[in-house]
Amino acid sequence: MSEPQKNKKTKEKIGILHWADQIADRVIQQKGDREKYTIASGITPSGAVHIGNFREIITQDLIGRALRSRGKKVRFIYSWDDYDVFRKVPINMPNQKMLQSYLRKPIVDVPDPYGKEESYARYHEVEVEEAIKKVGIHPEFLYQSKKYRACEYADQIIQALKNKEKIKTILDKYRVDPLPETWLPVTVFSLKDKTDKVKNLCWDEKHTISYELEDGTVEHADIYKSGNVKLLWRIDWPMRWAWEKVDCEPAGKDHSTVGGSFDTGKEIVKIFNWEPPVYHMYNFISIKGGAGKISSSSGEVITLNDCLEIYEPQIIRWLFAGTRPSAEFAISFDADVIKIYEDFDKCERIYFGEQKNVSEKELANQKRIYEFSCVEEGKIPKTILFQPGFRHLTNVLQQNELDIKKTIGYFEKQIKNKEDKARLQTRAVCAKNWIEKYAPEEFKFTINHAISENVKAELTKEQKAALHELAKQLAEKVWEDKDLHEECYIILKNNNLEPKDFFSAAYKALIGKEKGPKLAAFLIEIKERAIKLLKSV
Repeated sequence: MSEPQKNKKTKEKIGILHWADQIADRVIQQKGDREKYTIASGITPSGAVHIGNFREIITQDLIGRALRSRGKKVRFIYSWDDYDVFRKVPINMPNQKMLQSYLRKPIVDVPDPYGKEESYARYHEVEVEEAIKKVGIHPEFLYQSKKYRACEYADQIIQALKNKEKIKTILDKYRVDPLPETWLPVTVFSLKDKTDKVKNLCWDEKHTISYELEDGTVEHADIYKSGNVKLLWRIDWPMRWAWEKVDCEPAGKDHSTVGGSFDTGKEIVKIFNWEPPVYHMYNFISIKGGAGKISSSSGEVITLNDCLEIYEPQIIRWLFAGTRPSAEFAISFDADVIKIYEDFDKCERIYFGEQKNVSEKELANQKRIYEFSCVEEGKIPKTILFQPGFRHLTNVLQQNELDIKKTIGYFEKQIKNKEDKARLQTRAVCAKNWIEKYAPEEFKFTINHAISENVKAELTKEQKAALHELAKQLAEKVWEDKDLHEECYIILKNNNLEPKDFFSAAYKALIGKEKGPKLAAFLIEIKERAIKLLKSV
């Protein structure tokens, strides 16, 4: 029986486990068994697009992959809501005064404070569009400012205006105070100063909106020509479901509450002659050790690029593929990074049958997660890649003064092919970045060039004698980890030392700290330097 047939039989026996497959099946069941489906996502580029926002993007990517694995064609659209109002200047942005002067204008009209792109919006868009390519995500990008200004939605705006009472009734069901009688489902950017600081909106029952500016000037906007009339968010979102014929779209926890934008949207969409998409909620992401939910408006954010400095692209995918969207979780930058690499490597070993004692259910689940973790869709390595342990890699890097080339040379005999070397190169860079930016102090060290006089003065004659004996034993033969570890305990007993006094003395001599990497393995790896240092105490 072929591998695909085996996988199919396994799935039939234990059921489809992965959440992306379950949602893909729900899309087919609810929307009908068709050749092609449209899935959607999007955001307002009001500030840096953080890793929490990325959750929506990768959730849709995984559902798209699940649909394609069922032989379906998928259109994945990602909307930049860059015609939204610029409401607040994030605290981490340069040129604060300049940005303040553009408040209440469309985000697309705000200059890039870095001077790199055509606008503030484009600066944030480009960063995301380039970053998600690195993790194998390639949606079709839509820019809402272009669509509104080209008056593409003119008929939909008129339709919403004609049905304003129906829309108002839907929205009022979830409001404490009902909307005023004069309410319209649109917002307007004035022709004079480009802001939304307008009042007394009035529709002529045809295709013109009149409104008053702060200085009393009255302007008239032709919905088919002006391009400055925009639907309010709660109407805009369901309108676009209908316009793009969206079959599936997620939203965050804040949109998923009772009376939230999805609740109202699924009723309003019927005014535009469409049905609501298959919906699923995704939860917030926090940063390990951070202050809970992350926010673009605060400016204190972690982006996908920040994560890619520490995690390999397939591990980023694995983190999200292995967690249901409804589950809240934290992205770690502390010592948990080591365990995350270990857990990913275990998943990879399970996929390639190199992990023992794995149940049939866990095997099927981990195989699917690993498939979704591959950066290039459908391109799974033929054999397991080299797995340098992340903790060990940090030690080797620091032994080589963070020199990537020397570190790769250390593993030369274990590299079988160019794929192994590419994995090692990427992981070594990630490990170096982690050491330099995030690693707790106990994981960082520098090998002494010489032992300081202060350390020599601190050590007792018993500690010095033990270290001299250790240097002698280390030089006598080629040691294995386990044997040298046992020899350390013989030496400390010979010199009437407690383990903590022996080990702290060794670490002070080697790296000037009380603690460090596992001593036996460390001594073997830096043998000649260790012998020289231990002899000199």
